[in-house]
Amino acid sequence: MKVKHDRRAHVWALLAALLFIVVSWLVIEDKLSSFDSGVIGVVQGWESPSVTRIAETLSAIGSTIGVIVIVAVVGILLAAMLGHRKELVLFGFSVGGAALLNTVLKSTFQRERPTLHRLAEETGYSFPSGHSMAAFALYGVLAFLLWRHVKSRKGRLILIVSAVLLVISIGLSRIYLGVHYPSDVLAGYLASMVWLGLGIELFRGWLGSSSKS
Repeated sequence: MKVKHDRRAHVWALLAALLFIVVSWLVIEDKLSSFDSGVIGVVQGWESPSVTRIAETLSAIGSTIGVIVIVAVVGILLAAMLGHRKELVLFGFSVGGAALLNTVLKSTFQRERPTLHRLAEETGYSFPSGHSMAAFALYGVLAFLLWRHVKSRKGRLILIVSAVLLVISIGLSRIYLGVHYPSDVLAGYLASMVWLGLGIELFRGWLGSSSKS
């Protein structure tokens, strides 16, 4: 059972990598236009002043400055509450590495942002979504680290649901504001899942080697 558990992150990271390749190919071949247009139509159909304010707030939370502030606060809390330096290394590796990977991927694909019905202004390339990658990496690694210390089933359920809702909400906010295609957001989740899976595998290997020494 232990072997299967240790390989779980490896398996879903590999699956995410394959799906990212498929999505990237479909974007390059312009085969996701109908998907993007359909989702944008639904999401932007929610437009109202109150929803716009919520979307802008979520987008700010997922911005570079927002993520840096959250990472700094959470890092201090993790150090104070848990005192596990290795967990802090995984935390920094996941979030910082996802940001660097996003820069590389955007420079590689150089997809222009949507131009129709913008509710916010954004610069740089579109694919994959940096906000989506940052959100998945940040709240994904937090869920993984805190899961190890939350023993109750209810507590773990609340932890996972909260992380999923935050990640999805931030991705939807970028579509709503008109600065990303849905395929950008999907690709961001997949790319970050690959990176997070790699980090978790390395982390487990590190823990295993330390316990044997």
